[in-house]
Amino acid sequence: MGSIDNLLFPEIDLETDDLIMSIEVKKDYSKIKDIDKRKEEFINDLKDFIEEFSQTEESLEFMKYYD
Repeated sequence: MGSIDNLLFPEIDLETDDLIMSIEVKKDYSKIKDIDKRKEEFINDLKDFIEEFSQTEESLEFMKYYD
């Protein structure tokens, strides 16, 4: 079995007026057959990711860029 670093993951670029975010997805959502449930799972994972990031030192350091 190859290392996770050698695998290709699907990527998506999300853009709004304020942000451009590039996301590389490591989770295998193919196990969720219902596309609406798959989408819901992905969105929930995004929300969890943002919440986790908001609690990190990196998020504070990132905001210091604007000082």
